[in-house]
Amino acid sequence: MKNMRTAIALSLALPALALAQTATPHIDQREANQQARIQQGVGSGSLTQREAGRLERDQMHIANMENRARADGVVTRQERARLHHAQDVESRRIFAEKHDRQHDYNHNGIVDHRRYHR
Repeated sequence: MKNMRTAIALSLALPALALAQTATPHIDQREANQQARIQQGVGSGSLTQREAGRLERDQMHIANMENRARADGVVTRQERARLHHAQDVESRRIFAEKHDRQHDYNHNGIVDHRRYHR
């Protein structure tokens, strides 16, 4: 009877442990936040369509990295660090593109440059 309880407990606990090793909620949330930042930049005109497309491709690259890391069922510490680093780099790129001098305020696909009057 004791062995049966142990077997049942292990059969219930092992899938939860496997899920915990492949779950990446922090990475997923950060990916969603960066996606929202890109969409906000397109909406406000601070990102051109070309910049947004490039940033979207970078986001897809990070998602593919995450899928490859999850493929074997375990996301190792090194894989997790690599994903965090890639997201750090992408976050800086999003900031830089949103704060450069290229804008598309009227959403016509033509880059609008701010003109400074003296």
